Amino acid sequence: MLAEKQQVTQSSHVQVERPGHKEMLNYGLGFFGVILTWTLVGTFLTFYYTDVAGISAGVVGTLMLVARLFDGVTDIGMGTLVDRTKSKHGKARPWILWMGIPLGVVTLLLFSVPDIGEGGKIVYAYVTYILLILVYTAMSIPYKTLLGYMTQEPQGRSVLNIYTGIFTMLATLVITILAQPVASAIGGKTGWAVVAGVSGATIILTSYLAFRSTKERVGQSTAAKKDNVELKVGLKALFMNKYWLIMTLYCVVTYTLNALVTGAGLYYTTYILGNAAYFSIASLLLFVPSMIGFFFAAKLTDNFGKRNIALVVSVIGIFGPIIKLIDPTSLPIFLTGTVIQGFGLVPTIMFIYAMINDTAEYGEWKFGFRTQGLVNSAASFGMKVGAGLGGALIGWLLAFGGYVGAAAEQTASATTMIIALNIYLPLGLAVFQAILMWMYKLDKQYPQILKELHERKMR
Repeated sequence: MLAEKQQVTQSSHVQVERPGHKEMLNYGLGFFGVILTWTLVGTFLTFYYTDVAGISAGVVGTLMLVARLFDGVTDIGMGTLVDRTKSKHGKARPWILWMGIPLGVVTLLLFSVPDIGEGGKIVYAYVTYILLILVYTAMSIPYKTLLGYMTQEPQGRSVLNIYTGIFTMLATLVITILAQPVASAIGGKTGWAVVAGVSGATIILTSYLAFRSTKERVGQSTAAKKDNVELKVGLKALFMNKYWLIMTLYCVVTYTLNALVTGAGLYYTTYILGNAAYFSIASLLLFVPSMIGFFFAAKLTDNFGKRNIALVVSVIGIFGPIIKLIDPTSLPIFLTGTVIQGFGLVPTIMFIYAMINDTAEYGEWKFGFRTQGLVNSAASFGMKVGAGLGGALIGWLLAFGGYVGAAAEQTASATTMIIALNIYLPLGLAVFQAILMWMYKLDKQYPQILKELHERKMR
């Protein structure tokens, strides 16, 4: 019965309402659909364009960066729109209802490039990718923002993020393990269209369930209620929010790293290890640390805090690429390094959205107004830039190395670039990732911030 009820907890002597476990479960389930598209695009779209649709790697690299930079601009606009949305369903929830069907349809279109010549394919790729960006942004920004509106209680947010992480991991595993074998079994473009169609249908269903089953509890600050915060004022406050800056840069680094590990992984298993099927095994092993972590995450977070756990696992993750360097052509060594490297994914899966939303309270405490949507959209900009930069690096470096899509063998320079994309660049990014997490120290200050915000609202 307790799981079915809304719970009220104490945080620094401040009563804060938090959702029950059933509501958290449905919120996480909604994220399952969102992450299906994110993972499908981030992991396989580059490979689909180069080896299935027949678009050159250099063109694909430029497309990835240009589209993701455009994506970041739309994030800022969407965040502002969420902050100003007024409806009976709240600020974030109505967008989840409205965008489910469009996102499902566009996901299918993205993986359905027609045979209309090189120029026609490029135009189609740009149009459908940018269309996906617009619709995905209109879904993902409200969804991430909703976490901050569901509760302010720090442990509640951590548990919510754990539910999100579970479904994020499940969605990622489903796509990375099954997408390539299913698409190959069906064959060619039809196979990838089927995979995308199933993903799109899932998005439509899970987004509706999430809309129907969640509730916005966190109101606006007094200042924000009096007047909408101007965009330039909100942006100025955002760039003076040191913890938001750290988390946004962390998002850029982390999602560049993730894009390289996943997006370049299929090239590595195909041309360095000699078997594309190894990619599914590596994808599963990459999530082993997160799978284990979910059993202990809530208790560990309560005892040690999000940041401290994230810092430790980030440092451990550095050793993954180092192990792979022992022998880049050895499958056992590669898989061992992959498991260790998976520790670096733990903060992204378990804590990142909760930590981003915590910076909104810091901004409200410091500047007197709350911009939950803008905080999430700007941090999402970092994720999109990171994913776009990772995808661009894959396309550009493969083109620089002379990579030929779907070739039986690659040149020495092309294989060198594949190794660099999978080992050397991820190593440098993993070190940077750990440094940024060391700089983030909001957890210690957060309980007092929440208490002072509560006292302001009682005046």
